[in-house]
Amino acid sequence: MLRLPTIRAAALALAVLMPVASGAQGDVAAHTAAPHPHAAQLDRLFDQLAQADDSNWKALEDEIWDLWSRSGSATFDFLLNRGRKALEGGDLEAAIEHLTALTDHAPEFAEGWNARATAFYLSGRLGLSLDDIARVLTLEPRHFSALSGLGMIMEELGDPKAALEAYRHSLAIHPRNPRVKEAVQRLELAAGRDI
Repeated sequence: MLRLPTIRAAALALAVLMPVASGAQGDVAAHTAAPHPHAAQLDRLFDQLAQADDSNWKALEDEIWDLWSRSGSATFDFLLNRGRKALEGGDLEAAIEHLTALTDHAPEFAEGWNARATAFYLSGRLGLSLDDIARVLTLEPRHFSALSGLGMIMEELGDPKAALEAYRHSLAIHPRNPRVKEAVQRLELAAGRDI
């Protein structure tokens, strides 16, 4: 049985997702405190990603990740890199410590929340991961990775409909993502068998 904080976190994450579903990304984005320092470049890259083909989607995705990883502060970027290195090394508690310092000092930097959501997910703290995913999507509604992470968690929580919705939103932003395409196909097939 899910604990109440986990249910609340899932509801919050889905509530954040709903404006994206209705096409009101501007409404969600209006709640952010400050635009990303590379907002114009990101807008251009997202437009290109939506139209990408098999030959260029990966390069566009990499450029987006590069920009998402730049906070505009060398200190904050250092904390993000320390957290990511700890994650890669399997030291989840150190990763969470570094990334919590980052989110404490740079609460408007979406990638800090996303990296910490990953660390919480890998450590089995799904409710805390969902809380951080909600923050990511508030700050960057086009964060296709946070949306796919939401889908993964909703699957683990036994809610395939919510998982499929999250994956579809991720795919609408990044139509070439093979992992998300596979998840959508798998869940659509399973939903068809349940009819």
